[in-house]
Amino acid sequence: MEPRFNLAANELGAKIGKRFYNVSLAIEQSALPKAVQDLVMLRASQINGCGFCVDFHSKEAAAAGETAVRLNLVAAWRESSVFTVAERAALALAEEGTRLADAYTGVSDATWAAVREHYDDDQVTALVYLVAMINAANRLGVIVRTPGGSYEPGMFATLAS
Repeated sequence: MEPRFNLAANELGAKIGKRFYNVSLAIEQSALPKAVQDLVMLRASQINGCGFCVDFHSKEAAAAGETAVRLNLVAAWRESSVFTVAERAALALAEEGTRLADAYTGVSDATWAAVREHYDDDQVTALVYLVAMINAANRLGVIVRTPGGSYEPGMFATLAS
């Protein structure tokens, strides 16, 4: 697969990308556990078929200490025993918030209740924004065909400066 366009190489794309990154940084620095953030971003990226995002989030999660077993089972989290009840609630929210056009009517009341049971207001805020932002990032990657496979953990650390 050949990429169609490099958004970061375009002046406007770089300007917007920096703001997009800053929103993502605020979420990353929130009280929402990093492991939950990684699992949610990986699952949404799998659903949306963004190769670059799956590559990025699986490698970053592994570099942060996430186990290969859990990373490999994210796609089948409902049929796995390696995720906590709180992580399952977040993964359900990620799936329902991602599959809006797949005959879903949005996030179910049961999923929302599970999320509220396990996360405080700040964590819920971060989780909702995280689902929205990863879906936006997935769409950017898929539209311009950013390929997966070459990401190295920490590659974008210089964006913070």
